Amino acid sequence: MSDDLTGALYPFLTGTAVDSDDLLAELRRSTEEKTREIIELRQRVLTQERERIVACAQAMAQAFLAGGRLFTFANGGSATDAAELAHLFMDPPPPAPPLPATVLTTDMATVTALGNDVGFEVVFARQLAALGRPGDIAVGLSTSGNSANLLAAFDQARRLGMVTVGLSGSRGGRMAEPGRIAHLFVMPSSSVHRIQEAQTTVYHVLWELTVDAYRRAMPVPPRQQDEIHRVGR
Repeated sequence: MSDDLTGALYPFLTGTAVDSDDLLAELRRSTEEKTREIIELRQRVLTQERERIVACAQAMAQAFLAGGRLFTFANGGSATDAAELAHLFMDPPPPAPPLPATVLTTDMATVTALGNDVGFEVVFARQLAALGRPGDIAVGLSTSGNSANLLAAFDQARRLGMVTVGLSGSRGGRMAEPGRIAHLFVMPSSSVHRIQEAQTTVYHVLWELTVDAYRRAMPVPPRQQDEIHRVGR
């Protein structure tokens, strides 16, 4: 890294004397600016996509009620979001019911075998081909929307008859191509950080709405029905 770039990004690492009050003021300004950016982006996405997020949650809830399972996948930092989303469904805070979910990035033997022997672009598609069934749910996250292995996974999921859900950034990339993904939510930003932060909000809202729709549609057990009738008398 050049001295000029180091000085611009990390002035406290250079030999130039920096006033501590000025440095703290700059850090505060930068933090406040980034906070405003993510709040505005989250509000914009949730306002614009409100009805579509509700519709997606309804579709996911119906899939779970019919015995469907969730499969999540992503690359890099987004892979941690894919893991968190699967964890939300598998091991939710009470009283939310646990629902079947698998993150396709954690089986390193399968991922590395496919990546080495076939190609990294198939590491998710091949797993869906082996594990997926019609009526299951495929959720993929990307900041660019152009990752080859996500595109291949969504194509495989669509062929299997799965519910497809995508979270992308910028203008959606190739994930936004017509007919590729049934439920696509785009974070309109050029910043990878802001995109990932907004995606976190969207999938948490999606989880909450899906669980709510699932619980509302879930048949009431006969014993609970008797209790409801008894109390209502």
